Amino acid sequence: MWLTFRQIIMIVVLFNVSRANWWYLGLQNYPPREYNPLLSHKENCYRYPFLKSRQQQLCDLGEKIMSVVSSGTKMAIEECQHQFSSQRWNCTTYSNNTSVFGNVLSYKSREKAYVNAITSAGVAYAITKACSRGELNECSCDNKIQRKQAKKNWQWGGCSEDIRFGEKFSRDFVDSIEDIDSVQGLMNVHNNEAGRRIIRSSMQKVCKCHGMSGSCSVRICWMKLSSFRDIGDSLMVRYEGASHVRLGEKKRKKIKKLRPIRIDRKTPNKTELVYLDTSPDYCERNESLSIMGTYDRVCQGLDGCRHLCCHRGFQIRLRDVEEKCKCKFIWCCNVACEICRYKKEEYICN
Repeated sequence: MWLTFRQIIMIVVLFNVSRANWWYLGLQNYPPREYNPLLSHKENCYRYPFLKSRQQQLCDLGEKIMSVVSSGTKMAIEECQHQFSSQRWNCTTYSNNTSVFGNVLSYKSREKAYVNAITSAGVAYAITKACSRGELNECSCDNKIQRKQAKKNWQWGGCSEDIRFGEKFSRDFVDSIEDIDSVQGLMNVHNNEAGRRIIRSSMQKVCKCHGMSGSCSVRICWMKLSSFRDIGDSLMVRYEGASHVRLGEKKRKKIKKLRPIRIDRKTPNKTELVYLDTSPDYCERNESLSIMGTYDRVCQGLDGCRHLCCHRGFQIRLRDVEEKCKCKFIWCCNVACEICRYKKEEYICN
């Protein structure tokens, strides 16, 4: 059976995209199952198939920093699944596949843009938190911020979280696998950076009062990261408003840049997400693209079901539910509960 040229190209693209990816660190606790206890940590780093050259070098910094990268990646994947729980594509991962998301991200879609942004942010966020907790030897609190001029009624103090180091490490680790001479590499690096910049822009100044008898004669302030849920929410807004772009090149300087597809749209800034391809059809099952379809998915509300079920309709099923209820505190120190049983309606896509 002869394959068409287009089919051959598609197979090559899927093969290249579905290869091992560092996101695999987020599917398990570190060290991963590929870890060989007979080898040193350094030797293991250079044997992991899901790490590229520069990432293997950074892995050599130590098991602790890689454990933080792993937890940050896991946090990002869980946030992605939370944000997309009611979407047609729900950030499905495959634990037996080192490409993590399967072939669906072979499309340079807005979903891929979100995954790149949230995972890059996850690494930066986790590293920054670990720095402020004193868990890493490479960093600590951000002492540079205390050199800034404070206002009269407060002063810098405490432990401001060092987002600079988190950003720098994430940029070095995450962006190192990208080819910035390719259009896909430009897209990925742009979205990686957007994820990191959202963290910086959402940092908050937190203050604590000091003084005699509860007075607030002195306020000590420091910079703190927002919750990662806030980061995920902000990136979801940018996912919904992502810019469709193409490769543009200045002929004289030969500088490659991403330009909007439509000439009446402004060039996206560094905190906005960009994509090159329209999203595939997530309604129907497509095993070659690792798309599960939306059949038998649980949906919420009429509008939510209409969208998630791709206008195929839905069924109402009754499910028996048992849960603790009528709990009472008994001195000392127990809580006694009854078991309540009831039927719960669920809406299931046809």
